[in-house]
Amino acid sequence: MYIPRALEQVVIKHSKHFKVVVVTGPRQVGKTTMLRHLIAKEQERGTYRAYVTLDNTALRAVAKEDPALFLQRYQPPILIDEIQYAPELLPYIKALVDESDEKGLFWLTGSQPFHLMKNVSESLAGRASIVELLGLSQTELSGVKTEPFASHEDYFLRRVSLTKKRNVQEIFSSMIRGSFPEITLSEESLIADRYESLISTYLMRDVRDLAQVGDELRFRRFLSICASLTSKPVVYAELARLADIDEKTAKAWLSILVSSCLIKIVSSYSNNLLKRLSKQPVMHFTDTGLCAHLAGWSNARALELGAMGGQIFETYVFGEIYKSFTNSGLKPPLHFFRNNDRKEIDLLLEENGVLFPIEIKKSASPAPHDTKNFSALDPVATADVSHDLLSLKREIGRGCVICLTDDTYPINTRAWAFPAWAI
Repeated sequence: MYIPRALEQVVIKHSKHFKVVVVTGPRQVGKTTMLRHLIAKEQERGTYRAYVTLDNTALRAVAKEDPALFLQRYQPPILIDEIQYAPELLPYIKALVDESDEKGLFWLTGSQPFHLMKNVSESLAGRASIVELLGLSQTELSGVKTEPFASHEDYFLRRVSLTKKRNVQEIFSSMIRGSFPEITLSEESLIADRYESLISTYLMRDVRDLAQVGDELRFRRFLSICASLTSKPVVYAELARLADIDEKTAKAWLSILVSSCLIKIVSSYSNNLLKRLSKQPVMHFTDTGLCAHLAGWSNARALELGAMGGQIFETYVFGEIYKSFTNSGLKPPLHFFRNNDRKEIDLLLEENGVLFPIEIKKSASPAPHDTKNFSALDPVATADVSHDLLSLKREIGRGCVICLTDDTYPINTRAWAFPAWAI
């Protein structure tokens, strides 16, 4: 069963304005399925687009050894799957698109953007649109229109009115199922087996090869440790100690997980009007089902009541907010805030000179004290600064506490409560 993806409209739009559209994202999130669905729609309108995958080792060999011959055989408009396996094609694609004024000539997919981005930026600068597809969002699964998250009353009220309410058990069940399409739609009894298959078939193969891992058991342990630290600040010394590897290896392995779109690093907020800020970023898995499986949680009720329930719920909310932007073709303007007085704000949304603080709580009854750390931002709005520092001043917008409530409402003058199911 095909579930329509919000990014379809972004690909269609960008194909009218760019000669190349690159869709990146983890393995098995539906990049090829979505684009082949769009190819079928193009055919209904009389346009034929070829399709070729570089997962096919014979075709990959031709693409790498004789890119010109490959592109004579497979001419645009074309979808080339897993382009990172043959970066030798990119200069030839550049030459072809430079000879034509047509848009949407090439659709490319890649699941390893760490290498892909460098080659795309060097070879296709100004010619390519790069968009990111992650797993299914809750809006895609429910058929509700996707829109970028916004921390203001109009958004809160609109989303609650559009979206079907879900209780705590349903949300945690979604967290265990995750967002990989095949796994999300599987029978509950098969979910753990499917995640184990995903890990052994794709992650341990692709990521291991990129990281040049010699000890598979140690790398699998590193994956599990990262999962147990989701939504936590990145401390490489701690990662290295827990995984029994050196700090340099921990940095390299985490970088590979980030480049493979399995983990997102949320940068710490920086502003010279705020003193003594922590520079440690926070990491989140892009799929809560994979995260829970790696961390040893396979039951929704156990996760809800367990020690990691709050952490994985925070990662779930982060993921839904993040996808609300990427599914709209936008870069998520998100930061993490922490100062040396240990005052934390889970997410900061920064737009047009305004900071919107977001707290995430595994609670059905948020209270005013949940926003107590929002005051740590006040100096960026109230500081009396010299003219040369005026560009650093920010307004503080309406904050929110995203939680397990069943409605949205103001909890004090600084923030509203907002249910996670309505993102």
